[in-house]
Amino acid sequence: MRAQSLFVPAALALVQSGLADRQRPLASLHPSTISQPPHHAVVGDDASAAITPTYRDSLLSLHKSLVSIESITGNENEVGRWLIDYLVGRGYTAELQFVAPGDGGKERFNVVAWPGDETRRRNGKAARAEPKVVLTSHIDVVPPHIPYSISDHGDDITSHTMISGRGSVDAKASVAAIITAVDDLLLAGTDASIGDDLMLLFVVDEEVAGAGMRAFSDSLTRMDPPPRPFSAVIFGEPTEGKLACGHKGALFCDITARGVPGHSGYPWLGKSANELMVRALARVLDADLGTSDLFGNTTVNVGLFEGGVAGNVIPEKAFVKIGVRVAIGPQKDGARVVEKKIQRILDDVDDEAFTFECSQGYGSVECNCDVPDFDTITVNYGTDVPNLAGNHTRYLYGPGDILVAHGARENLTVGVLEQAVEGYKKLILHALDHA
Repeated sequence: MRAQSLFVPAALALVQSGLADRQRPLASLHPSTISQPPHHAVVGDDASAAITPTYRDSLLSLHKSLVSIESITGNENEVGRWLIDYLVGRGYTAELQFVAPGDGGKERFNVVAWPGDETRRRNGKAARAEPKVVLTSHIDVVPPHIPYSISDHGDDITSHTMISGRGSVDAKASVAAIITAVDDLLLAGTDASIGDDLMLLFVVDEEVAGAGMRAFSDSLTRMDPPPRPFSAVIFGEPTEGKLACGHKGALFCDITARGVPGHSGYPWLGKSANELMVRALARVLDADLGTSDLFGNTTVNVGLFEGGVAGNVIPEKAFVKIGVRVAIGPQKDGARVVEKKIQRILDDVDDEAFTFECSQGYGSVECNCDVPDFDTITVNYGTDVPNLAGNHTRYLYGPGDILVAHGARENLTVGVLEQAVEGYKKLILHALDHA
C-alpha cells in the first residue's frame, strides 16, 4: 500500500504523479471524433464489424481484478486498497477519504484520484485539485459474492465473450470503463490540459445509504477556501449504454398497525392488526401516488410483512416495510408529497391504529441527456446523483443492464464494456467542451 492520506479541507497529500511525461501534445479531439479514434476502430457487440481496441487487454484485466475482490457493502477496504495501488502505479495522484464504518465496523474509504502533475507540488505537498469534470461510480456491491468468470473456454476473446460475477455490471464495469477512458484520452494526446480538468471518485456504500458520496459532498463544504464548483459530474451506473435523462426518487417507510388480540372465533370482540394492514396496503397499492410524463407512475413494493402469532389468535400487531419509487418532483420535496398521500390513506382506514415512519427520501432526479449520438433512457433505481450537492450538470451513463445487476446471473459482454469506454470518452469531451 503506497498511500494512506485523508481527503480533508486542508491541503491534500500528494501520493504520486507523473502522467505529464506520458502525454503527447497532439491536436485536441472534439467529441464528434471520438466515435472513430485514430488508434483503433469503433468497438461494439458485433464481432464481425468490430476491430479489437488497443486497450482491450488492460480493460479486461482491470475489470477482472475489481470483480474478483469481494466488496459487499461494509467490506470495501480490500478493493479500495487494490484500486489505490493500481491508480498510483499508472501515475495518478490518489487519496483515501475515510468514511464511517458500516455495520461490520471495518475501515473503509472513498478513492479520490486525478492524473498526476509535478507542477502541483508545492513545498513538498500537493496543491489541491480543482477539476471541471468529475467521473464517479461505486466500488461496493450487493450480496452474495459471485466469483468472476469469463466464457472464453480457451478460445480467442471477442466482443461476444460473456463476463459474469458480482459487480461485473453494477458497478465495477463502470469503474473499469471510466479509468480506461481517461487513460485512453491521455495517451491519445488529447488537449494537454485535460489532466488538470478531470477527477476520479470511487465511493463506498452506494448500495445501502450513500454514506460515501455524502462524505465526499460534505467535505467540499468544509474546505477553506471553498473549491471551484464542478462544471459536470458523470455518474457511472448500468444504463444499457444509454444516456439517462434521470431516475425515480425513493422513499422507504415502516408501517405498524396495532389491534386488540382475542380468540379467532370471535373476531368482532377483537381488532385484527393484520386485517387493518391488508386493507390499508390494498388502498396504497391502488392509489395514484403521483405520475409524470418522464418517469411514469409512482410504485410501491411491500418488501416485508410480519404479523400475528397463530392462526387462531386475532393479531395484535402487524409490521410492514415498503419501498416507494417516486415518479414526481421536485427532487427535494417529491417524496414528502407521496408520504403525505400514504398517511392520509392510513388515517382514512383507521386514524388511531397506524404508526408511519419514513426515512429521508427524495423526489425524481433529472439528469442531462442532451448529448449528440446517445440513445436515452429513464431508470427506476436509485443512485448517488442526489447525494452530491451542487449546481453541476449531471450525466448518468454506464454499461450493462440493471435487470441482471442484483441477480444470480449478473453479466455483460466484452463488447458492451468496450462500448462504454467509447461512451465515457464522448461524455468527457462533451462535458469539458461545455464547461
